[in-house]
Amino acid sequence: MENLITDTLEKLFEGTVWAEGPAWIPATQTVRWSDIPNNRILEFTPATARTREYATAVEYTNGRTLDRDGSVVQCSHGRRRVERDHDGVVTGIVDSFGGHRLNSPNDVVVAGDGTVWFTDPPYGILPGTIEGHEGEQEYGGCYVFRFDPGTEELTPVVTDLVHPNGLAFSPDESLLYVADTAGPGLGVPFRIAVYPVDGGSCGEGRTFVELEDNAASDGFRVDVEGRVWTSAGSSVRVYSPDGDLLTAVDVPERVSNLCFGGADGRDLYITATTSLYRLRTSTQDTAARR
Repeated sequence: MENLITDTLEKLFEGTVWAEGPAWIPATQTVRWSDIPNNRILEFTPATARTREYATAVEYTNGRTLDRDGSVVQCSHGRRRVERDHDGVVTGIVDSFGGHRLNSPNDVVVAGDGTVWFTDPPYGILPGTIEGHEGEQEYGGCYVFRFDPGTEELTPVVTDLVHPNGLAFSPDESLLYVADTAGPGLGVPFRIAVYPVDGGSCGEGRTFVELEDNAASDGFRVDVEGRVWTSAGSSVRVYSPDGDLLTAVDVPERVSNLCFGGADGRDLYITATTSLYRLRTSTQDTAARR
């Protein structure tokens, strides 16, 4: 097996309360991520090794990804919606299902056909939350949705998870991986489930990997070989397409999410509680093929 990690872990920034939602922005050659409780978005520029506040008072954004036009699609806990940031102008994409507000969209991917797939757990509306505003679950569940911008149709595609969180497609988009971070406290294990994708719907899912009680898989990416790179407590783990653990890297604090980026797409940027880290790898994620 090739050496997937080619350099040691490097801390790039420290100063967040709960760092989340990293995405590589090719147009600016920066990493953009959320400091959710501080209600701001940060950007790190590798060329200068500097971090700046990209935006403040952002209504508790979480996960984000690139759309086909280079704009950023992001999840807003505070606005309870999925939205678009195009050169700093933020507009809503979808905020309701069946006449009821969404919970607090958490993570998002854009498929090859331009449809937007996102998870909708309750973390931004829970009592005492510091990641949004307290509220009610209005449609009665926590689903994974598919939104078609052409028809403006919002369709539940996964409804059998307790708290769906991170998600990603396999390289050919025939599989959708989704984390459930509800955990043993709510009667389910921390796990990543995988679902076959048929057009705009998902078939019956199965457990891809189950993690121990202190190692929730919050966010992840899938590389060009179909390997899953995931947060897992205070570590990053890499699983084969068959669910075998290939390698793990310890991180000094709890990891939330990660993304590939850099000039050649082989840098892995990791958000972990108070900090942004970087690992050099020998691979890229599936976005590099598009």
